[in-house]
Amino acid sequence: QVQLVETGGGLVQAGGSLKLSCEASGLTSFNYHLAWFRQAPGKEREFVAAFRRNNNRLYYADSVKDRFTASRDNAKNTLSLQMNSLQPEDTAIYYCAAAQSAILSTLRTGSAYNYWGQGTQVTVSS
Repeated sequence: QVQLVETGGGLVQAGGSLKLSCEASGLTSFNYHLAWFRQAPGKEREFVAAFRRNNNRLYYADSVKDRFTASRDNAKNTLSLQMNSLQPEDTAIYYCAAAQSAILSTLRTGSAYNYWGQGTQVTVSS
């Protein structure tokens, strides 16, 4: 049974940093596409970053690529997201997601992923 558990959310002032972690169980992370998404109140789910399976090719959303750094540790089955220079518009619930197979062109869409964590809240105050 695949489980994804996110930790590390919290309240931070604008300009601050947070690091999120996602611990995966029931899968071998190297064989899965792994991603971060976020959803702000009243908005649709938004892609943040994704790793292709079987290599470390990494994709970012334009809105975060100069501020956020995603990483994966296949030995520990964990996915991380270092978030710097946080802004109020980054306030959202952040989710990690996994998919064993997906069309590469869809990795930025939530429908490509069939496993999701419960999410962790990130709140950035101005």
